[in-house]
Amino acid sequence: MARIVQKFGGTSVANVERIRAVALRVKAEVDAGNQVAVVPSAMAGETNRLVELVTSVSKLYDAREYDTIVSTGEQVTVGLLALALQDIGIQARSWLGWQIPIHTNGVHGKARIESIDIEEIEKRLERGEVLVVPGFQGLGPDNRITTLGRGGSDTSAVALAAALKADRCDIYTDVDGVYTTDPRITPKARKLDKITYEEMLEMASVGAKVLQTRSVELAMKHGVRVQVLSSYTDEPGTLVVDEDEIVEQELVSGIAYSRDEAKITLVSVPDQPGIAAAIFGPLADNGINVDMIVQNISHDNNATDLTFTLPMADLERAIATLEGKRGELNFADIRADKNVAKISVIGVGMRSHAGVAQRMFTTLAEKGINIQVISTSEIKVSVLIAEEYTELAVRALHTAYGLDAD
Repeated sequence: MARIVQKFGGTSVANVERIRAVALRVKAEVDAGNQVAVVPSAMAGETNRLVELVTSVSKLYDAREYDTIVSTGEQVTVGLLALALQDIGIQARSWLGWQIPIHTNGVHGKARIESIDIEEIEKRLERGEVLVVPGFQGLGPDNRITTLGRGGSDTSAVALAAALKADRCDIYTDVDGVYTTDPRITPKARKLDKITYEEMLEMASVGAKVLQTRSVELAMKHGVRVQVLSSYTDEPGTLVVDEDEIVEQELVSGIAYSRDEAKITLVSVPDQPGIAAAIFGPLADNGINVDMIVQNISHDNNATDLTFTLPMADLERAIATLEGKRGELNFADIRADKNVAKISVIGVGMRSHAGVAQRMFTTLAEKGINIQVISTSEIKVSVLIAEEYTELAVRALHTAYGLDAD
């Protein structure tokens, strides 16, 4: 007997017919003798609809009331799925986040899970009952409903698997696993049998949409084995596991890209101690995450240019923040560029092999693609290029690192 947590995304529960199909997948695990907890998202498009209702009533809404409203999408799906399971003879019950409860901090709209009370649901599992638990929601310290932010259902599922010490957390999506790159760009992309937590975390953070970053962080921290697989086929998926489970490491596991990037350059910034803190401090205070940073060498020891990247959605807010500090920062000009893309080469094999970055730079040069910014980590090399070259760069690098399927 194994203990399995199954998570189904919005497209998997988009209507009653699909909810019935999900119930059959759950039944298959129960029939195999396993204990099962299920975490469904809201129906596809439902959260967006609820958010639009909120903003149509109030642009400057109370975040606590926002959470009360948008969390109802998952309440509908857990109830419908529990009914669908009961209809095919499976003992099942729905639980809302506050009933378990799933304790979070008090940051409404972007709450983080702090603990999960499992005493009662453990007893139910031991009795053979299927637990149907909503993703995305929890209970704050003030006893108000909280939500975890977009993609929070993945985090809910992994957190529940960790709390229950589940053998595996299966994430069902509209793709059948993790690929070496986006198959829509590179038809020769290969599905990976296994990928390490670190590689998946890097891929999620630089543009791959398969898993939400926080869920991978949580899985790595608690050693939860995660499987990504399709709701629509019975094909094996991709296991996200500890590095020790992968016998032979590939040099590079994947090529990721993100078009949701923007670049800001501050021209003629005073070249003096503390200026970087004065620039990035206000951005951090406004919740703006900065990624790649390049500071040019000052030739006259008086002024320099400083370039950094950030999410496209934060560009206007970042410009407004910096313009508000212009007198203090004393820069000459601020230049923004939305037509950029970040391309990343990822693989734990980089730790023991030299020349990965050099191959990337050579490949892009051969295609006439100029590199604007570079950043590296132990298992990743990222570059910023003009957005128009995204697909060419991804295909070229995928071939250059021997990732093309035969």
